[in-house]
Amino acid sequence: MLEPSNHDPLESQNKTAYDRMARSGHVLATVATPDELRRPLETIDASGWLGGSIRGWHVLCLAAGGGRHSALYHAAGAIVTVVDISPGMLELDRQISLELKFNVRLIQCSMVDMSMLQDDEFDLVVHPVSTCYVADVVPVFAEVARVLKPNGLYISQHKQPANLQTSLNVRDGKYVIDTEIGHAAIPAKTNALNPLREPSTLEIAHSLESLLGGICRNGMVIEDVVEPNHSNRLALSDTMGHRSRFVSPYLRIKARKRGVTSTRNSSLILPK
Repeated sequence: MLEPSNHDPLESQNKTAYDRMARSGHVLATVATPDELRRPLETIDASGWLGGSIRGWHVLCLAAGGGRHSALYHAAGAIVTVVDISPGMLELDRQISLELKFNVRLIQCSMVDMSMLQDDEFDLVVHPVSTCYVADVVPVFAEVARVLKPNGLYISQHKQPANLQTSLNVRDGKYVIDTEIGHAAIPAKTNALNPLREPSTLEIAHSLESLLGGICRNGMVIEDVVEPNHSNRLALSDTMGHRSRFVSPYLRIKARKRGVTSTRNSSLILPK
């Protein structure tokens, strides 16, 4: 397992938080079930964006440690690399790979600097919610574009800006905006269990321009966008199901790298 050389304070806090979640059995540190592994594409590709088969694809699971993604993409026939800043989360991938007897490359590093990976290396980069854990998303998207093969896919999910800007609890009968764009979201109360906030993390409310524009300005074309539905009309106030009736929590994006070869000596970031 390769390790990073340094962290910034934001990344260090979030790394520590995810190490703790890995030890405590948090839902984000739960491995795939046997039933999910028997039907991996149904589990990982409900939108049908992957075309029915990824057998033989080189797949990067970015910021996706925890033992779930590596096993599912392997079960679907992919050659898997996992990048994560948390050694605790990567240890869960190591354990499941030993249990299920499959090979996986594990790299501990920040998503803003994956210089140990080659240009044009991957057919697919899958990136679950994590851009909220970095101060600047531009280096992340630049690195994704660099390591993708021409015409390669980037499937990512992000916390909506409004999700991170909005209070977790109703105040005087309403959810209210209490965080500025570009600032750290107000964390959940101590010991509060809320799937909209990971415990002890710092999450930045990035703008839609930063997310959507950042992907496009780094040599990728957005082909589809969905807002996963987590609303529940029967849910009680202050729960995820209730709040999601008013604020969609996530944004899931399918993007494709333009059919050009990237190089380390040329920036893919286009001028604004």
